[in-house]
Amino acid sequence: MALHLIKLCVGAESIADLQAWIALRARTKSAVHAHVTRMAPKRAPELLDGGSLYWVIKGQLCARQRLIGIEPFVDSTGIKRCALQLDDGLVAVRPRPCRAFQGWRYLAPSDAPPDLAAAGAALTELPEQLRRELSELGLL
Repeated sequence: MALHLIKLCVGAESIADLQAWIALRARTKSAVHAHVTRMAPKRAPELLDGGSLYWVIKGQLCARQRLIGIEPFVDSTGIKRCALQLDDGLVAVRPRPCRAFQGWRYLAPSDAPPDLAAAGAALTELPEQLRRELSELGLL
């Protein structure tokens, strides 16, 4: 069974911001899209068995990217790092509040929110800001 990661998306204001950053990086880099972290996950085989990195944007868990690789490395200053290699596709999920934390956390499949498309066509048509506000009010 797949295991997931959850991570804060610092600096992004919306899913559209994150998507724009991914698109810009895809145009300027020839390598696989990756997010570099300090710690390498110990449960990598479970994560690579269909797992995703779920992004928290402005206090809400709201999008995910499929994990396609995990590459530990040592940077130019001699510090161990890990590149979480991600699929370029960004999938909106049903938003839910999430408190701030440092680094990344494991996310069990049972705790992962459903994809927005699976939740119904009406939700996918709502603007992201409205989905965010409805979620904050507990109406979504």
